[in-house]
Amino acid sequence: MTLSPVLPPWVVLDPLIQSWLAEDIGRGDRTSQTLLNGQSRQGTAEWTLKAPGVIAGLPVAQRIFEQLDRQIQSELIYKEGTACETGTVVARFQGNLQNLLMGERVALNLVMRLSGIATSTREYVDTIADLPTQLTDTRKTTPGLRLLEKYATCVGGAINHRLGLDDAIMIKDNHIAAAGSLTAAVTQIRPQIPYPLTIEVETETQEQVQEALQAGVDIIMLDNMSLPDLDNAVQLIRRENPNIKIEASGNITLERLRAIAETGVDYISTSAPISRAPWLDISMKLNVPSKS
Repeated sequence: MTLSPVLPPWVVLDPLIQSWLAEDIGRGDRTSQTLLNGQSRQGTAEWTLKAPGVIAGLPVAQRIFEQLDRQIQSELIYKEGTACETGTVVARFQGNLQNLLMGERVALNLVMRLSGIATSTREYVDTIADLPTQLTDTRKTTPGLRLLEKYATCVGGAINHRLGLDDAIMIKDNHIAAAGSLTAAVTQIRPQIPYPLTIEVETETQEQVQEALQAGVDIIMLDNMSLPDLDNAVQLIRRENPNIKIEASGNITLERLRAIAETGVDYISTSAPISRAPWLDISMKLNVPSKS
């Protein structure tokens, strides 16, 4: 199943964009403001890929320039999720030179970061594309950028895990330690959660898997297990309760990804496409008409 990535609404993103611009501009763009001194000179900024990759975040770049100047016109040449080669011109922005220069760094940084994540995610997704297992992200995201980093993984073809602590019940090793046992944690939490939140439990041993089955949880995470242990756990869960969803997590590398998916898990969660993704290099060059 492939889901179309949905960009968060502007009412959510605009405050973030304004804070990014305020951070970079500070008391004013000393260089551009001094050089152009409020002139109404116009130009075109062309964005070109310096490496191959998957495009993500261009509509946000457009919004960044619009926050500075509603008169700036944007041409987003490629759709989100398009794989492009080195040298591809992916966007053009036309308008006041001072405002194009003022927004350059914030807009480029954002798109390079998101495109890097989308590119890395696509590599992972393509590795298991012919299998029913779905790749999902985690909450290991940059503070303040979670919504957009998770959007970028969707652009790359993955699906989102919970966006925050309020999305689902996820009982991990430290919760189990605090409660005294997996069963005690589930027993205490279940009567207090609102409908329709699900309960997921992290397990590290076959004994914990059996305990999670007896507790009747909705999702069992198999964490940091060897391939033989993963395979045994999946077979046990399918035999005991085929309705329970199974997630593999921990030590997920591109090299191990396909073998993990072949055990029959429903989901593989990994932070790597976000936490380890290099930025996709994009350059901006101005085309400025000669002064008359």
